[in-house]
Amino acid sequence: MEKKHFLQKTWVVALLALLCCVLWGSATPSIKKGYEIFGIVGNDYMSTILFAGIRFILAGILTVLIGSVLAKKPLLPSKGTIKYVLALSLVQTVIQYFFFYIGHAYASGVTAAIVNGSNVFIAILVAAFIFRTEKMTVKKAIGCVLGFAGVIVVSMAKGDMGFTVMGAGFILMAALAYAFSSVMIKMYSKHENPVTLSGWQFFIGGIIMTLFALPMGGKFEIAEGSGFTAVALLFYMACISAVAYSIWGLLMKYNDVSKVSIFGPFNPISGVILSAIILGEWKSLGVEVVLALVLVALGILVVNYKKR
Repeated sequence: MEKKHFLQKTWVVALLALLCCVLWGSATPSIKKGYEIFGIVGNDYMSTILFAGIRFILAGILTVLIGSVLAKKPLLPSKGTIKYVLALSLVQTVIQYFFFYIGHAYASGVTAAIVNGSNVFIAILVAAFIFRTEKMTVKKAIGCVLGFAGVIVVSMAKGDMGFTVMGAGFILMAALAYAFSSVMIKMYSKHENPVTLSGWQFFIGGIIMTLFALPMGGKFEIAEGSGFTAVALLFYMACISAVAYSIWGLLMKYNDVSKVSIFGPFNPISGVILSAIILGEWKSLGVEVVLALVLVALGILVVNYKKR
């Protein structure tokens, strides 16, 4: 009997998959904390884009370095795949995170985490009906209905937890960009290592955002005595993309997709819990918000569930 690889052990898969979900879930409160530390207000769009740009330059460097160590060779895109890297950098980093970061300035952390969970369902619709790379099934349709029901429910919440165009609306636009980029990276991965694609598109997308924001007035105003905290936060946010992506990719390499993706519901759950703790949003959690989170998490579970 062939010995199991360490990354195939159930407890290892569960631990590392949950770690990835916690890292991704922490992105929302980290972004909002970053706005406080760097003195970025809601309508200062150029500073918001600069913040995102610097994060993804660092994320790209870390992703390529980690990928190169794991592959035991430098990860460099070939001449024929540079066009794929550029296309991805525009959709997955520039467009997606333009909407994502501005949306976070106008939405509560809890709402942002729930609405962002809809990217799974939008990706399914885009893949099935626009790119036609996969079939729509009854299971997927039920999951999508549950997920979008959750978004509708959270939009009915009162106060800061509700739906606004510049808040949850922009995060939905980011989810749409994510959906297109998910299908693109699946198609482009036939021609290039997905880690190479992701790392370099992070880096190039970050440079584009930074070069666009700086001459347009983007700036940081770090409070006195917060220099170390600011640097640590930026590094941590870069690690969210680089480390979580690398770990998730390794888990997918050594396991069935269903064994790993079944942990997907913990992404919005961890986002809501961490936002409530770090941003102090516990008191604003109402019945609508809890129901919305349950619906989105259940939708992701239904989509990813597979009978053994």
